[in-house]
Amino acid sequence: MAKGSSPRRGAHRIRDIEVISYTMSRIRSTDTSIELALRRALWKDGLRFRKNYRAVTGAPDVAFTRAKVAVFCDSSFWHGRDWGRRKRRILSNRPYWWAKIGGNIARDKRVNATLTREGWLVVRFWDIEIEQNVEHCVEQVRAALIGAAPRAR
Repeated sequence: MAKGSSPRRGAHRIRDIEVISYTMSRIRSTDTSIELALRRALWKDGLRFRKNYRAVTGAPDVAFTRAKVAVFCDSSFWHGRDWGRRKRRILSNRPYWWAKIGGNIARDKRVNATLTREGWLVVRFWDIEIEQNVEHCVEQVRAALIGAAPRAR
């Protein structure tokens, strides 16, 4: 192989870290494509809400404050859909990712419990549910709103 035609192993590793870092920096925590799709569909259906409502535990992606319904749009990877099966597929930096995603799952459970204790109805959708049938998600939100009559303040 000609001199300089292949990156040194160390240089290649640094580039990979830089690429990974750049890629990770592009991951959004709000206004993700699944959130936008669900919010557009809810708005089109005439439902009005608050987005990323930070006054409530967990800052729901969509919150109906009068009815006390909190809606979360969860990414399959970050929130651990089918985690028992999927975690074996992670090959690099396993301890970090297992702890990270396991922590996210635990946090989601704590948020659900806290919101429920505070009188909120929690609705969670996986990204795949929103992507494949957003209308069904809207129906589920509407049903939750009907079932959650406005509570006295």
